[in-house]
Amino acid sequence: MNRERALKVVLVLVGLLFSAGIYPLTMSLWKLDKSDYGDEMMLSLYVALGIFLLMAVRNPSANRSLIAFAAWSSFAHGAVMAVLAVHIASERAGFLTAVAALVLIGIALIVLAPAKQSGERVSAAGAQARALRKTPTPTPLQ
Repeated sequence: MNRERALKVVLVLVGLLFSAGIYPLTMSLWKLDKSDYGDEMMLSLYVALGIFLLMAVRNPSANRSLIAFAAWSSFAHGAVMAVLAVHIASERAGFLTAVAALVLIGIALIVLAPAKQSGERVSAAGAQARALRKTPTPTPLQ
């Protein structure tokens, strides 16, 4: 299996995993019996990220930034959960399981991320500056 195909498989699996959070999110919000909705807010971000990862499957090279964001945000979330695992002993096993999953997702996305193309698009400002340099300056009429 080549690298791009493996990346597409990972994008689909992670996208579906993150998007599946819509069910617990809606069930939790439907009941409205909690006092803290931090988990629901975080889950809503993962659902949105999952949808965008599924859309990125069509052209991973054009979505390098999204893939990098998904990887690095997984590392960041995993780091926060690792600290929580140290402080909340009763939830340690659940936190550490989630940390392992998030780190695995991050590593898979970073390792399989599409390489930067040598002739990748330049910024609009850079392109405009180059175009202006190539334009001959008008000479005054004599």
